[in-house]
Amino acid sequence: MPEEPCVVGVDFGTLSGRAVVVRVRDGEELASAEHAYPHAVLDRELPDGTRLPPDWALQVPSDYIDVLRTAVPEALARAGVAPEQVIGIGTDFTACTVLPALADGTPLCELPEYTARPHAYVKLWRHHAAQGQADRINALAAETKEPWLPRYGGKISSEWEFAKALQVLEEDPEIYQRMERWVEVADWIVWRLCGTYVRNACTAGYKGQYQDGGYPSPAHLGALHPDFAGFVTDKLDQPIGQLGDQAGTLTAEAAAWTGLPEGITVCVGNVDAHVTAPAAAAVEPGQMVAIMGTSTCHVMSSDQLGTVPGMCGVVDGGILPGLWGYEAGQSGVGDIFGWFVRTGFPAEYAEKAAAAGQSAHEYLTELAARQKVGEHGLVALDWHSGNRSVLVDHDLSGLLIGQTLSTRPEDVYRALLEATAFGTRTIIDAFESAAVPVRELIIAGGLTKNALLMQIYADVTGRPLGVIGSAQGPALGAAMHAAVAAGAYPDIRAAAHAMGKVHRGLYQPDPQRAAAYERLYAEYRVLHDYFGRGTNDVMRRLRRIRTEVSASS
Repeated sequence: MPEEPCVVGVDFGTLSGRAVVVRVRDGEELASAEHAYPHAVLDRELPDGTRLPPDWALQVPSDYIDVLRTAVPEALARAGVAPEQVIGIGTDFTACTVLPALADGTPLCELPEYTARPHAYVKLWRHHAAQGQADRINALAAETKEPWLPRYGGKISSEWEFAKALQVLEEDPEIYQRMERWVEVADWIVWRLCGTYVRNACTAGYKGQYQDGGYPSPAHLGALHPDFAGFVTDKLDQPIGQLGDQAGTLTAEAAAWTGLPEGITVCVGNVDAHVTAPAAAAVEPGQMVAIMGTSTCHVMSSDQLGTVPGMCGVVDGGILPGLWGYEAGQSGVGDIFGWFVRTGFPAEYAEKAAAAGQSAHEYLTELAARQKVGEHGLVALDWHSGNRSVLVDHDLSGLLIGQTLSTRPEDVYRALLEATAFGTRTIIDAFESAAVPVRELIIAGGLTKNALLMQIYADVTGRPLGVIGSAQGPALGAAMHAAVAAGAYPDIRAAAHAMGKVHRGLYQPDPQRAAAYERLYAEYRVLHDYFGRGTNDVMRRLRRIRTEVSASS
């Protein structure tokens, strides 16, 4: 290939990391490589066998370094790109995924005395055991009318920085006192690459309540716990790096890991969902991108500042400079489909799928696609991992109603597909009701492969669906930001016009199916409000019973 400039993007997901080599001129993805995390997600026990309570989700930071050691060199080799052609590297991460560390960045879980201490490990984005702390933060903020609260739709999530840190303080004060830095792993991996610790503006704004140049006040934090008052100054605060800026240059150690030249540009970190928007060429107001994988994150930029109930946040320049960046999301999507296949796929179906050369998902999708809307007689709530938007409550749980002795696996599977579409529709309706228009919907992520799911989303939302033209949207977006940081483009909009990829309007809503879905969506909203807004708290009561029994055993 011609020896022209390239960039590398590395996307750190929930179960693996992916590296992609991208040509700067046109965004052509020359090759990619993936490395699965050896420890995956720790949700039952630590590597030494220490048991974990319900709703925990941890990771091991060395798994991330293994991605740099393996996936980056492998992608370079597959691309046939000489290392000296690479002018920069960019990264993105799940969020809020946070790590307690020493002042030099050493993770506490790597200290011998803390290997059996759960709070010393990375808390993955879907660690939901800090719901109690989040509830207290929200109640106090509402009582004292904290000015930052409306920017988060009236509630912050148990997934975020402050709730998780407060959980550490209250449940393992020794670990809290020992940690000198409470680090978003999106920033920790950049720190390891270039030796400089800067907090990226995206996670600081969306996950750290950083608004209008400041964090929640010491008085607010101290009212939650006296030892929490100094959290920001003592453990969190760090210079803020803007998206697309250079964080530093590649160190000799990181060059040895990756096979890249020492001294090339390392871009400020980013979040997997937000960095995907420019990769999908979504750089205009009202273009919502739904990144669909194990969960779904909805991101959109707008020239309108509104208070959207249950949004995850609105941040000035949080996605694109000069626009308000909005985030909302669903805590479980692909995870829900995967759960059903693991637990509800009978042996006779498995045999037929194997004979047809299909995966379980492909086989169920084929059967489900033969049905008319409403034929299965079911409605589900997509809360198996709690509700991120618009209820912001991870004590909620999944629900399936309408089952009979005639209900088949494909009926349930389709109902779960539809439930996630209803969840996205609920989010869009919340934006529209707050006078923040959603003009276009673009889907990214691994679930774009399921054509039935995409068509259901078009029919349920009543909007044409575009699909990103890349199988590695976050990694492409990270690479594009690296190109900007390295000076190849003046800003991310210019990079998006040259390097972004999207197939607009690929799925069109069918009027008849859309009308049929309106009836089911109305039933979904009845259940949504009945179980989610306090009329019947049975889901929370059941969770408390489970937690009490687990603790006693």
